[in-house]
Amino acid sequence: MTEKRNIHALIEKEAPSLNNLLDPEDVKAFKEMTAELRDTWTKKQVFRTETEMRMSVLQDAKYPTKASKYWQCVREQNVFLENLMSLSFDCRRSEAKVKWLEKKIETEQDEYKLEKYKIDLDEARYTLANMQLIARDRMREIKLWSTLKKEFDDGSFDTQDVNRHQLDSYHLVMKNKAETLTSGSSQPEVFNVLGQLQTIERVKKSGEMIYNKKEQLTSDLGEKEK
Repeated sequence: MTEKRNIHALIEKEAPSLNNLLDPEDVKAFKEMTAELRDTWTKKQVFRTETEMRMSVLQDAKYPTKASKYWQCVREQNVFLENLMSLSFDCRRSEAKVKWLEKKIETEQDEYKLEKYKIDLDEARYTLANMQLIARDRMREIKLWSTLKKEFDDGSFDTQDVNRHQLDSYHLVMKNKAETLTSGSSQPEVFNVLGQLQTIERVKKSGEMIYNKKEQLTSDLGEKEK
């Protein structure tokens, strides 16, 4: 797989064609930089780093509890899983296209079509290499979300039912938002934040979403039916 992601040969092969796009001095510079450009392509940042995941995605004001951070990790990991699966299908199509073009080149007699197939093959190989690079980085982030899930799962919350943590988490979120309101905040923004905060506090006070009460009620009803 590492060799498949090596586009150094593709960069070198394409360099002469850049004469149609660049000045001769720039083409010369490009050729001299092929090793550097391959290195840049290989190590470029594709998706988020762990720092960005922790500081931007899982920032404390938006996800103030370990439970809320855990469940956001679940959402993020699932997005990358679905995208990786879709990318896998695209990669299979590209591999099939490469094989088809290689076969066409072996038998094509028309000079124009042959040249076009060769160009298409180079493009398909580059596309495939890029897909493999993206897949590697998607898997890197999937593994990082897995590590973060384990870190936040301290046994204090339900890891099977996302709804169970949300009342407490949203309460803290709305309190954080309320603290940022100023005289310059718009009326809809104030109405939305304070409305949600008041509703959460009322629901918590009334106990209408306390799970053990609901579970006890279900158990009691079951006993009466017997």
